[in-house]
Amino acid sequence: MAERLLIGALKSGKNTKIVTLNGKKMTKMPSTLGKLPRLKTLDLQNNLIPKVCPEISALTQLTVLNLGNNLLEEVPEEMKYLTSLKTLHLFGNRICRIAPGACDGLQNLILLNLNNNQLTELPQEVNRLKSLTCLNINYNQLTSIPRELCFLEDLSELHLNYNQLICIPEEIKFLKKLQKLFLVRNNIEVLPEGICDLKKLRILDIAGNIIQIFPPRFQDLKLREFYCEENPLILMQPFAAKHQENIWSLKEITSRFVLNQLAEENPFLMNAIEHYPEVRSIISGGKNCAICGKFFLTVWLECVQFVPPSKNWKISKNLQLVPLRILLCSYKCFNQRDPNLFGISQE
Repeated sequence: MAERLLIGALKSGKNTKIVTLNGKKMTKMPSTLGKLPRLKTLDLQNNLIPKVCPEISALTQLTVLNLGNNLLEEVPEEMKYLTSLKTLHLFGNRICRIAPGACDGLQNLILLNLNNNQLTELPQEVNRLKSLTCLNINYNQLTSIPRELCFLEDLSELHLNYNQLICIPEEIKFLKKLQKLFLVRNNIEVLPEGICDLKKLRILDIAGNIIQIFPPRFQDLKLREFYCEENPLILMQPFAAKHQENIWSLKEITSRFVLNQLAEENPFLMNAIEHYPEVRSIISGGKNCAICGKFFLTVWLECVQFVPPSKNWKISKNLQLVPLRILLCSYKCFNQRDPNLFGISQE
């Protein structure tokens, strides 16, 4: 049946540019596709196709491939031969894996739609999709995304709604062209500080996660739309707490001294640190106090500052104040804080 459906195209000769076989109850891809090397668009959505035929490797001029709503279980290795492909629709299948090498030849791919599948992870090789601008992986089972995804320099839209993500890598800061980020209905507890470096980000939707507080500088994002309903955001409910003393370990005292001396460009320590990679690794996690500006390593006071959302943001209903995470180095600085800065209860 599938072969007969292509008779008309084959009679037109090898110059056929478009083949549409949408909803034909096909149970396999027609192998005669290999006889149409100049094909530009192939639409086989809404069929019963369980796998891609080997002959597809001949379609090196194909720019649009739609295999949505079929029975595929993987993104096959044969995809690497479609070197001209710009748009790939694989939504509504049963895809649970991406074959090794599948991304190798897709250097021109701009849009990849993997919505409504069964993916639990993405391979590191996703970073080979150098031209990708829009990635849709809504309604899958992802628990994380590889840091390599964050090196797709042209990516402007990332759709990860309705997965099982618990965190976003700090490397997201490298998606300098990202304009739209959708993370609706995941299990994300914390947004990385790197998200605040996304200067072109205009739409951010994190509704339905378990986020309580946002990273510093979050209010500086140039968003046009921001949605965060159904997150357990920290509310301004101050109460008195007893004063505590600062008790630091020797490691913390030493680390603070080294970090602050390095910040002042102490030549002796700057030279010495080059010979101790273990020490460099330890102090790489240092942070600086929002009050005094001095550096510290692991002992801090987590505070919250409530700021009004930008007037330029289109926001969720009832969002009046955005809680920002602020770190202080000591109770001494805590006592010198601004009255709008609150400690966070550990109870």
